Amino acid sequence: MTEHVSAGRPAGEFFTPGTSSFTEFLTAHRPALLPTAPPFPDGVRAAPGRFPHGTTVLALTFRDGVLIAGDRRATMGNLIAQRDLEKVHPADDLTAVAFAGTVGLALDMVRLYQVELTHFEKIEGIPMTLAAKATRLAAMIRQNLAQAMQGLAVVPLLAGYDATAAQGGRGRIFGFDAAGGLYEKRDFHVEGSGSPYARGALKKLYRPGLTRRDAALAALQALYDAADDDSATGGPDLNRRIFPVVSVITENGFERLAETETEELSRETVRQRSGRPDGPHATP
Repeated sequence: MTEHVSAGRPAGEFFTPGTSSFTEFLTAHRPALLPTAPPFPDGVRAAPGRFPHGTTVLALTFRDGVLIAGDRRATMGNLIAQRDLEKVHPADDLTAVAFAGTVGLALDMVRLYQVELTHFEKIEGIPMTLAAKATRLAAMIRQNLAQAMQGLAVVPLLAGYDATAAQGGRGRIFGFDAAGGLYEKRDFHVEGSGSPYARGALKKLYRPGLTRRDAALAALQALYDAADDDSATGGPDLNRRIFPVVSVITENGFERLAETETEELSRETVRQRSGRPDGPHATP
């Protein structure tokens, strides 16, 4: 980047009024730094099973906000590529993003999204609304469409606390498709290869007004069901002490549950399954 610096000063584009989008700034002035350039020539697709993929992630609303969680496994074909992958990340104080799909691209997208939100707030002097954050993430996914068509898709899940919404509806969840389609979800949503099984579990376990503990247990039960039927999803690993990542977002901001709390809840889930392998029944 030395060609863009004169006498130790940043290049002129850094002093030119323009967009509040950091992604658009990179597109105009440093496109090579974007993680969205197609990695292969036209018509070439990634060989199946050659790149680590992450699954399964979910979110559900509860009494005080929204909970977002994910298992820890990344797979590469029939191999376990990583057992302790972090799939849930804070985007800012009141928003979190989780991902399923190609791990390397997903992590780059998460980092760019975090910078995008920070850049906007510094330029405009105010934070984005939650709806605007979802729209901005959808645009970033759309920029990744060429890579998705080559077999390197990233499908995020966005959850946030919206202080401007009516009481009881401040925890909000947004889902996306690989082309950047944006869909607000009610109550809960799941992404990844284990999503059919986790979604089925949440259909019977979810109810409005869950406490934080009950919401976390419902999430862990759903991830357990996903791991039970989907080999790409990892369940609680008691021997290695690797447990799902569970985080909540409330009016107090983003909080990742302490490892001790997640372990205690995971062990409780495993104990319940020892007596009822198919999981708890729906609450009347």
